[in-house]
Formats: sequence, C-alpha cells, structure tokens
Amino acid sequence: MSGGDLGLGSLMAERRRLLGLGYRMLGSVQDAEDVVQETYARWYALSEAEQEAIVAPLAWLTRVASRICLDQLASARVRRERYTGEWLPEPVRGGATTWTSAGGGEGGGGSDPADRVTLDESVSMGMLVVLDSVTPAERVAFVLHDVFGVPFAEIAETVGRSPAACRQLASSARRRLAERRPVGGTTTEHRRVVSAFLDACGTGDLDALVALLDPAVEARSDGGGRVRAALRPVVGPDKVARFLLGLLRKEPGLEVVEDDVNGSPGATVRIAGTTVAVVGLGVRAGRVSDLWLVVNPDKLHAWTDAEPG
Repeated sequence: MSGGDLGLGSLMAERRRLLGLGYRMLGSVQDAEDVVQETYARWYALSEAEQEAIVAPLAWLTRVASRICLDQLASARVRRERYTGEWLPEPVRGGATTWTSAGGGEGGGGSDPADRVTLDESVSMGMLVVLDSVTPAERVAFVLHDVFGVPFAEIAETVGRSPAACRQLASSARRRLAERRPVGGTTTEHRRVVSAFLDACGTGDLDALVALLDPAVEARSDGGGRVRAALRPVVGPDKVARFLLGLLRKEPGLEVVEDDVNGSPGATVRIAGTTVAVVGLGVRAGRVSDLWLVVNPDKLHAWTDAEPG
C-alpha cells in the first residue's frame, strides 16, 4: 500500500494501534494521545508527492510515533526527578479498545481485529511499572518487537542503532522484566485473591489482611502533589495492612469496589459515587505482592469522565 492508497479509514484504524503503542511506551493516556496527534500532523505536513513516495505508510506512522516516544521517554526521566512522590502509570479501564497490540492491527486474528479488545500482560500495571525502570531505547525495542512484532531491521531505523544492537536492547529489557515483574497466576486465582483482600479491607480485619499479603509486599501511592499520598513505598505485610486500614478509617463513607484495572482484577475507591483512587493489585503465589494506588486526579480520567457530573 503506497501513501496515495492510504485512506482515512486505514489511518483511523491505525490510530488505535498507535495509541496502544504510545501508552505502552509512556504509561500515560494523555501523552499517548499527544504522540498520535503529532504523528498525524507530520503525515499531513508531507506533500502529496512525499506521501506517494512512502511505500509502507502504516510502518512509517509506527516509526515516527516510536521516535516521538523515544524523545519523550528521555525528557520524562528529567520531569520525574521533580515529580512529588512515586510516579505510577495512568490506569486504564479493562475493555478499552485503544490498547490493542500487534493482534489488533494488520493481519490480526478474530472477526474484527480493529475492534477486538486485547487485555494482555503488556498493558498490566505490573509490566508498565517495570518497563519504567529500563532505558528508553530498551523500552522502545522491547515494545516494538515483543508486543507489536516489528522486525529489528525496522526498529534500527527508529532508534538509530544496528539491528543486532536492537536485538540486544530487547533482550536486555526482557531479562530485566523477567527478574523484576510479579509472577501472576490465573485470572481466576487473581480475582479470588482480590475479592478476599477487599473483604478483609471492608471488615477491617487486620489479621486476615496481613495473611493475604506477600512477605515482600510493597504499596506505592501516586498523588502527584495534587492530593496527599505516601511519598515512599510502604513495605511489609503488617505495615501495608495498617497503612490501608488507616486510610479507610480516615475517610468515612469510602466505598471500595472491585473493578478491572488494565485488564486485571483491581479496585476503585469512591466517595459519593465519584472515583478518588484506582488500585492495581499484583498477585504472586496466592497473595497480594504489589499494590499501586493512583490518587492523582489527573490520572483518573478513564473513570471520572464516565461518571455523572
């Protein structure tokens, strides 16, 4: 398909894939949307002859979006040095069609690949948190190759390195992810643990809650300086349990509801029907190993924009 054959329908279908790519690269819905907007602005800034000369326009869009993400990842590290407290990815609601990966683009299976919901590990909170610890080039190489199936020869054009070097970047990221990401069980087990965890929180049973937490459990909170949140991780079953129950006692009227967070069972915290926190939960060997509490209102739009005003 040449540039001249790329119609509006193809561009819009590719937009969903680019949003998914940008989100996995940056961990932010708003930043992903900005990347896609800039990518299309660059496409439409080309002359008709320049568009015609592009043999694979969809690959061109992916390459340009990836380069923009690479630049943003470098500057994001500087911005996060000034961020108040812990930085966590912006959570998305399970079922968002914008987070399709390679299977949701060209050549994917299913009755309607462009609309199929893909809830895979690459969009989980645990994966995104660990991805934030690798270098920008490693993240780009890993996401493009392992998630979106882009050949290393094309990735080389994006990151400005040889295909062999890009292979090493992806391998390094893969190795670090294997070392650090939580090892989850089945969705059924995950949901069972989350349900028991929420029951213990609801009843205020400290012993039951401690028993559901992994010995190395960590709780991270992201308030972004907008609302009060723990500035450092809370570590250990007893400390995490007391921290959580203390939060619930401070705010009477809180409602904790099980919800899908980035495709996995998690929870939302509501006051008078308004979501004030989204909680992602990592599960390992039948216990909660990680809690990611996002209370920064700037990162809750996936929930609050859908609620009655």
